[in-house]
Amino acid sequence: MTFAPPALLVASTVDRLSRGLFDNTFAGVYQLSWFDWSLLIPYFTLLGILSIYGLHRFETIRTYFKHRRKATSEPPVRFEQLPRVTIQLPLYNERYVLERLIDEVVKIEYPRELLQIQVLDDSTDDTHLFADALCERYRNIGFDIEYRHRTNREGFKAGALQEGMKTATGEFIAVFDADFIPPTDFLLRTIHHFADSKVGVVQTRWSYLNRHYSFLTEVEAMLLDGHFVLEHGARSRAGLFFNFNGTAGVLRRTMIEDAGGWQHDTLTEDSDLSYRAQLKGWKFIYIPGLECPSELPIELHGFQVQQFRWAKGLTQCARKLLPSIFRAKLPFRVKAEAFLHLTPNISYPMMILVSALMLPVMIVRFYMGVWQMMLIDFPLIVASFWSISAFYLVAQRELFPKTWKRAVVLLPMLMAVGVALSISNTRAVLEALFGVKSGFVRTPKYAVEGTAVKRMAVKKYKRRSGFLPWAEIGVGTYFVYMTWFALETYNYFTIPFLALFVAGYYWAGFGTLYQEYQDRLRYNRQQRLEFETAA
Repeated sequence: MTFAPPALLVASTVDRLSRGLFDNTFAGVYQLSWFDWSLLIPYFTLLGILSIYGLHRFETIRTYFKHRRKATSEPPVRFEQLPRVTIQLPLYNERYVLERLIDEVVKIEYPRELLQIQVLDDSTDDTHLFADALCERYRNIGFDIEYRHRTNREGFKAGALQEGMKTATGEFIAVFDADFIPPTDFLLRTIHHFADSKVGVVQTRWSYLNRHYSFLTEVEAMLLDGHFVLEHGARSRAGLFFNFNGTAGVLRRTMIEDAGGWQHDTLTEDSDLSYRAQLKGWKFIYIPGLECPSELPIELHGFQVQQFRWAKGLTQCARKLLPSIFRAKLPFRVKAEAFLHLTPNISYPMMILVSALMLPVMIVRFYMGVWQMMLIDFPLIVASFWSISAFYLVAQRELFPKTWKRAVVLLPMLMAVGVALSISNTRAVLEALFGVKSGFVRTPKYAVEGTAVKRMAVKKYKRRSGFLPWAEIGVGTYFVYMTWFALETYNYFTIPFLALFVAGYYWAGFGTLYQEYQDRLRYNRQQRLEFETAA
């Protein structure tokens, strides 16, 4: 038995449809039917909405350069007497990076009598035993370091931070996640900005210990650089709302209390608190010149888990906060920027819908002619593809003026990674919109620096991907089908874009399955070794 190639099946379908539903030709010019319009209208409506977010990237670049000279460096006034500071270190099963974190935090240059360190540990594994002993060791040599271990994880990270506030002695609270390494001069370079009583938050820029570990970590770094260089840079200098990133920053305690404290009805408690505080009139400062090194996820599924949490949390913040933002007496520009900041993840379900419509729309547009397609496609390409390219290339050029051209090579991979996030983040957005609750899922951290992994987590730190990679492989195969059709219909212009979708979905699906297979092999080898040692 033989099977007709997929493109031939599609061609036969086109032939039948052209004699049936699509039989509306007149004088050699194809006339669109109601069925055509039922496909084209939603398709281009979705693309139009996506293009708005693309055009917003151009506007962010413009705003960044317009206010470029306003970059924050030195505070205009300084404290005569340094205030008391509490450093909070929220943890959850961070056995592999805990020691590095605490060892670096105690090196921070600040008068010891004015510094309190809180280790806020929600761990359910043996991390809490190790953390308790480590804190005891530093207490014995004179550090004011408090260890708090919760067993209920109520409110997750937000709950741990709020719990720590009960015994925090500082006027200001510095927060560092477990995978961060604060520089020794961190507090001395941030605290004096609070001499202005209106300042509620000082945020610093993230940098990355393992940026060059793999192509994936380089792409992750590019994505985050766009946020910290252009988005934070533009918003902070133009007087627009921007968010504390949950780590590598300092907060005024009275600001936290005035804004209603840490709340855990969203998965991004940092953005939630940021907007509530700015609605109260508090001023936020961003210091792009102060880097705080951190660790990037080294596995694609780990990155997807992280992005799922951020996408869901930010969409939850949009549901919670946008009504208050729209009612507030704020300039239209501030409200518009807040809306675009809180809602960009809606593009993921839109991308899924566009993907589903793409093949039938390609069939319809096969008869529309080249010029009709170009008149529609070219503006959309400028608004979407060009905006992404310009956004991340400009950010890299600002950070790395001598080596930024490598980012051009990485751009296709960056777009493929964006595709790889679409199914997972679509689920995140839908759960947020429909009020589906979920727990705070940690991103695995392995104490990675440079291109080396000091330790590899055991199986209990792994999170299985479930159905996700199979769904990604299925959607990737759908795009293979579309690529074949594009070849058969001489629509070569679309093939590079379709190939990005194939690469993104297959990378996510097959890559995750391969990683889980390797994890099982590693775990089985470890079990055999332990058995042989015990015998």
